Amino acid sequence: MVAKARRVGALQQRINEKKLELESLKQLRDLSAGLAGQMEQLEEKLGTLSNGTEAVAAVLSNWHNVLRAISLASAKIPKPKDDTAAEEEPALPQTLVRIPMQHIKPAPVSEEQNGVEGVK
Repeated sequence: MVAKARRVGALQQRINEKKLELESLKQLRDLSAGLAGQMEQLEEKLGTLSNGTEAVAAVLSNWHNVLRAISLASAKIPKPKDDTAAEEEPALPQTLVRIPMQHIKPAPVSEEQNGVEGVK
């Protein structure tokens, strides 16, 4: 009878340990679900950040074209031909922006601008 009581006590103790283990596993499952939700939100935010970065890169990659167009437009300003016209204000196109171009390096010519396609 004493041996049976010990067995029952040991079984009850093991059942209690398994209940605690089950409770811990349930908490782990709930915390993992919360972490998975946070990771999904982070993925969405990183996707938005990536799209914004691509847009900024596209603008910056075209910026040298804008500066070149401004430079070409400035070079096409008419010069007075005779001395009487030099005293008058020459007819200039409407100024949008004046940017000094002396310190700007020319952009490297890419393969797409050369008309050469890369091998895929």
